Amino acid sequence: MTPTHNPRNLIALAAVCLSSMMFGLEISSVPASLPALERVLHGDFQDLQWVMNAYTIACTSVLMAAGTLADRFGRKRVFVISLALFGLTSLLCGLATNMPTMIAGRFLQGAAGGVMLICQVAVLTSQFSDPVERVRAFAAWGVIFGIGLGFGPIIGSAIVALANWPWVFLVHGPIALFTLALAQYGAVESRDPDAEKLDLAGMLTLSLAVLGIVFYITQGANIGFASRAALTILTLSVVSLTAFIVIERHAAHPMFDFSVLRIRNFAGAMLGSAGMNVSFWPLMIYLPVYYHGVLGYDDVEAGWSLLAYTLPTLLVPPIAERLSHRFRPGWVIPGGMFVIGAGFFLMLWGSAIDGASWLSMLPGCALAGIGLGMTNTTVTNTATAAVPATRAGMASGIDMSARMISLAINIALMGLILLSGVVAGLHGTEENQRLQLAAAIASGQVTGSDAPQARAALIQGFGWVLAYGGISAWLFAVGSLLVFGVRRATGPTLQVIRS
Repeated sequence: MTPTHNPRNLIALAAVCLSSMMFGLEISSVPASLPALERVLHGDFQDLQWVMNAYTIACTSVLMAAGTLADRFGRKRVFVISLALFGLTSLLCGLATNMPTMIAGRFLQGAAGGVMLICQVAVLTSQFSDPVERVRAFAAWGVIFGIGLGFGPIIGSAIVALANWPWVFLVHGPIALFTLALAQYGAVESRDPDAEKLDLAGMLTLSLAVLGIVFYITQGANIGFASRAALTILTLSVVSLTAFIVIERHAAHPMFDFSVLRIRNFAGAMLGSAGMNVSFWPLMIYLPVYYHGVLGYDDVEAGWSLLAYTLPTLLVPPIAERLSHRFRPGWVIPGGMFVIGAGFFLMLWGSAIDGASWLSMLPGCALAGIGLGMTNTTVTNTATAAVPATRAGMASGIDMSARMISLAINIALMGLILLSGVVAGLHGTEENQRLQLAAAIASGQVTGSDAPQARAALIQGFGWVLAYGGISAWLFAVGSLLVFGVRRATGPTLQVIRS
């Protein structure tokens, strides 16, 4: 029986694809529920940021360790356990009655999701031994993952409108149970008898560094960026990051091998990976705020409007793959980020004109989505192809970690920029009340007698966010092009940066 017609392989592929869809949905569908969470669970602007960041920080914390755990204890076993935990933690989020419980649930859900994500790759690799079948399996996995990310906003908005916000999370309970049954039957067990030791010190120091930096950004406005408490947190974060670098450089089996950054194509791809997550992905958290607070759209209207932002990310990757083969990734990745930046500046214009609507936002949203579609899969393919096959797993882990770390930091940073822009746009308000009012406006509360001033301040804050995203995308585009090398962009894959 060939792999194509092996029913267990197809069932395992279905399990992996369903789990990837759940992981993607929990990134892109949750922003649609944030206004409801704010109302029902009485959360503030910082709470809403932590609902998203708890997921990404926890995912980052376990990404590197997950591969080692799966290799040592069995890829199928760890995959099944992560599925069960993802379903249980999703139920915890859906049943939350206050913000601390919700944030804790999101952290646990992100940890389970990170393990699940790494195990998806491991299961497919061991399940499909034939190279042709493996390529097809990974293609199907990527498409379903993209559907979860791309259609998440409208799915989340529809669930909130037709049912209630808890079902954005609760829906994963039965899906996880069904997926678990498929994985239990279809997936084959595999281990690596020479699995490396778990890098607990590296995992702990990296997690503390990211958590501290995000906490400093999100809470600094309240406690004072120059206060003793804030500076202590920032100092501890820098110390943790320094310790992580020292540990990884001297470890016998590091989870983050800094030597691969000397490979031009890998380093250029990592700049592309970070560039997407300082611009495109964190903006998805704040776009619904603009559609709700400025344009007055309801949940479903905002979800449909977001499709213009996410749908091109599903349609463009096949074209980007052809461009990559013809012009090499050294041109496609920087080019994609340049297009993202152009989309942001076009959104900046469309969001501030008189009579702004989803139509004025449409060209910029679509252009940014096209840029993301050019960059996203090209980055992953380039990063894994730039290193020897024996190190592809580590390269994939570094890629995902770069994405999650830059996403977590920039969700917080964009929130701070939005808040600062709103504060700057408020007039006639006492200084000690301005920050609280700005936080309410930044979360979409623009009703009342001061609604016109609040809406104008929100437009200004949103404009600052778009300018930051556009400039950042272009800076990363330039950096990526320089690292790839303008002349070397069409050269061999394994170009090494000379020290």
